[in-house]
Amino acid sequence: MPYLLSMTAAPKNRESLAPDVASTHDKILIVDFGSQVTQLIARRVREEGVYSEIVPFQKAEAAFREMKPKAVILSGGPASVLDKDAPSTPMAIFNAGVPVLGICYGEQTMAQQLAALSRPVIIVNLAALRSRSPTTARCSTASGRKAAATMSG
Repeated sequence: MPYLLSMTAAPKNRESLAPDVASTHDKILIVDFGSQVTQLIARRVREEGVYSEIVPFQKAEAAFREMKPKAVILSGGPASVLDKDAPSTPMAIFNAGVPVLGICYGEQTMAQQLAALSRPVIIVNLAALRSRSPTTARCSTASGRKAAATMSG
């Protein structure tokens, strides 16, 4: 069953949002695996009136515990899950039950980590998200890699 994410809209004017005000709104944590478009992802989230923060993957677990976000976005990056020391997402994020969207490398690591646990992984067509269509489909990353371990929910 897909998650429905209901969020309280934050003010469109982000410059005036003080940290204490931000703490009263729903938040999205963006885990950065080194993508060149992580800042763009955050900007698009904020343009929708949702508070978001970017953290490097090395600090993701601590930031997740402190922030208590309503959802997490795992960005892309130059690594491959096949690399010997490939970065991974802290399991605490998956175990918390919040929606997680993996983009490019984020999708690969999510599929690999959750496949071992037999958890559902939903691959969403990003064009469908932009058009607000309920369509879901398989999609590939900019590097041409595809998630090999996907399951239906």
